[in-house]
Amino acid sequence: MSDLEQFRSETRAWLEENCPATMCVPIDGFEDLFMGGRNPEIDHPDQVIWCDRMAARGWTVPHWPKEYGGGGLSKEEVKVLRQEMRRINARNPLESFGISMLGPALLEFGNEEQKQEHLPKIVRGDIRWCQGYSEPGAGSDLASLQTKADDHGDHYIVNGQKVWTSYADKADWIFCLVRTDNSGTKHHGISFVLFDMETPGVTTRPIKLISGSSPFCETFFDDVTVWKKNLMGEEGKGWTIAKYLLTHEREMISAFGSASGKSLGEQAVESMGADSSGRLSNSVLRQNIAQYQLDTRVFAATMSRVGDEAKAGKGLGPASSIFKYYGTELNKRRNELNLAVGGETALGWDGDAYNDGLVSRTWLRSKGNSIEGGTTEVQLNIISKRVLGLPDE
Repeated sequence: MSDLEQFRSETRAWLEENCPATMCVPIDGFEDLFMGGRNPEIDHPDQVIWCDRMAARGWTVPHWPKEYGGGGLSKEEVKVLRQEMRRINARNPLESFGISMLGPALLEFGNEEQKQEHLPKIVRGDIRWCQGYSEPGAGSDLASLQTKADDHGDHYIVNGQKVWTSYADKADWIFCLVRTDNSGTKHHGISFVLFDMETPGVTTRPIKLISGSSPFCETFFDDVTVWKKNLMGEEGKGWTIAKYLLTHEREMISAFGSASGKSLGEQAVESMGADSSGRLSNSVLRQNIAQYQLDTRVFAATMSRVGDEAKAGKGLGPASSIFKYYGTELNKRRNELNLAVGGETALGWDGDAYNDGLVSRTWLRSKGNSIEGGTTEVQLNIISKRVLGLPDE
């Protein structure tokens, strides 16, 4: 037996013994994910058990180095682990912006003290992070940000406002872009800092969306003290870190396009019935679902291939814009099809009969995918210029 086969055998046995049965069922939307934190939202006690067991092996982030709490697995071993988790329909034990965004940036740009301080806590789910990027006057043109950090010797005093700060009202810490110098071009003088959301002067206010939920917040900073030990990278050169982190954010958002749980075809047959051959009776919808499922499989295969290639280098780079754009479109298509499959029931907004409007609310929420993480227009510009090399005119 090869080393990889031995690893698969041991992994399969461990997962079967340690993954609770309740964690082998599909998640019921984004809100059903376990995000960790000081005050975690726990829908089922097995979420904590599953996270703790996986974190003890470093398998919440299996590809991170062991010295920072990760699993230290090779890319081949990570692939085996993912395959064995899918085999038993095991959920990811932990989802967080710390894993998908800040962690990769810390590994690339953080100093050793920062890595030792924050990465193990991310692996265990002890701290939940949010992202302080967009501002009321600096969305797609992020480099125009005006949140200011004044130098006070061993610390900064931060004043300003962020907007669309996902789950800021539930986060413990924030990774934040601030302006430490106004003397140069707008891309210079931006610094990347980390600080506790319980620091005096930090205020959050949820923004209620058309879907009825409030995942986004306004975040206000009034004379907030940020110690310079929490400056990541060099002062005034945070834009480089910001761009690197955005590639990982777009990769995360692109995953919304990946299918999970019961297939649309199965749901449609249950909801609308089958013809004499066992196929969905609505031929037009059947064709649309089949095309969506084909596109999803192609997208997943391409993501897997490019992901393997990227792990050998420095990440996806500008190619992340391709996946962010296409994953966003797939997710919106899936939600449109969910409406078609559900029919009148899918349009319900409240009550048990309509599952509290899950289908319609999720459909409305999906519209934001083409804005968050960089608008579709921005992604297409990046693809045309930095991937395809097309001229500006």
